[in-house]
Amino acid sequence: MGIGIETALRAGALAAALALTACANMPGGGGWTPLVDNGRGMEKLNRVGEADWALVDGALQATKGSGNAYLVTRESYTDFVIRAEFWASDDANSGLFMRCQKPADINDETCYEANIFDQRPDPTYGTGSIVKVAPVRQPPPKAGGKWNTMEVTLKGDHIVVVLNGEKTVDHRDRKFASGPVALQWGRGTVKFRKVEIRTI
Repeated sequence: MGIGIETALRAGALAAALALTACANMPGGGGWTPLVDNGRGMEKLNRVGEADWALVDGALQATKGSGNAYLVTRESYTDFVIRAEFWASDDANSGLFMRCQKPADINDETCYEANIFDQRPDPTYGTGSIVKVAPVRQPPPKAGGKWNTMEVTLKGDHIVVVLNGEKTVDHRDRKFASGPVALQWGRGTVKFRKVEIRTI
């Protein structure tokens, strides 16, 4: 009788471990924290600047505003991976801002900016670059008019950007060690369907 109970307990523990492993390997599992999920999540972010952010067809969308506008996390992050599914119009100016030093004053001087800007006048830091830190190959990739996935890894001084499966930046820089992250609207139409972050 004792052996039966012990066997059952072992089987239960094994099943639980397998379930946890399966969950960790599922999209959104494995320590990922959603910031935007099917366009929802704006209530967890602070607004800086003015833009018409709204939930439209399962995406967080902005089409107009006054100057640059941002949605900023309330938490600060040091070493992490951030992954965003986004759509941008051809004329859009947007980006993922990371390790921001001044959460109320977001810009490419006080944060690392993974750029989304196909029509940037100087394409050196166009789409796929880290502005003023790590240029992108020329001609830069284009994100306009389609859904894209951008993944940025920051671990210590190492920064890696992958856009639609292609590595666009692999660079080392010690300027910023930690800080909030932010989503930008600068011009055009920008939609964020899913944004998630995982500390490493």
